[in-house]
Amino acid sequence: MDDTPGTQSQELPPLLVEAVRYVEDRHWEVVPGAWLIEGDGPARCSCGDLGCALPGAHPASPDWRREASSGPGVVRHWWTRTPSASILLPTGRSFDVLDVPEVAGCLALARMERMGLQLGPVVAVPAAAGQIGRRLHFLVLPGGQSKLPELLRRQGWAPGRLDLTARGEDDFIVAPPSRVGGYRFAQWARPPSALNRWLPDAAELISPLAYACGRGGATPAAAPRSQPVAAR
Repeated sequence: MDDTPGTQSQELPPLLVEAVRYVEDRHWEVVPGAWLIEGDGPARCSCGDLGCALPGAHPASPDWRREASSGPGVVRHWWTRTPSASILLPTGRSFDVLDVPEVAGCLALARMERMGLQLGPVVAVPAAAGQIGRRLHFLVLPGGQSKLPELLRRQGWAPGRLDLTARGEDDFIVAPPSRVGGYRFAQWARPPSALNRWLPDAAELISPLAYACGRGGATPAAAPRSQPVAAR
């Protein structure tokens, strides 16, 4: 057996490797989600609901809030037992998330870089059933969800007029490289690194994000809240 450095990690399931990296490198809590089952016909969600709006992208347990862990041993056990389970990151703990359409998010990213703003990691995720395109999730300091309505009012937008929402306590996001329905995957638009370990406050990003979302139209797409359903 080849015991050279990195060989063993390369042989481990990719989702296990990434889930452990999140808890060891970033100290984020993670929890296993549903997964996609292959067979006759299209891939289906492990929850058994043929009409699942978030196939492979919701918690596998109804008690996921309590079970979420940042313990490497616990995480290794979860993904050794179910190597295809999606990786979910609870929000409202280590971070909140500002959720925008991909086109607006990319426009905002370019503007933020020109402005020299500090950015945290950014996740690109497939849209839920009934939505078009993908979404970008900007990780910000906890508390962003409660601040968002007032921050938007200061920018001249009434709450609900922009396709810009926040995810905080009792919610979650899907982390790369989780598969989300069919052949789509969550991906990092800005991966975690030593340069973005310190997250920005939501107030620092709201101006370019609101501007970009406003350019894309003021009528938000239907954006269902993450559905913490259990596997059946």
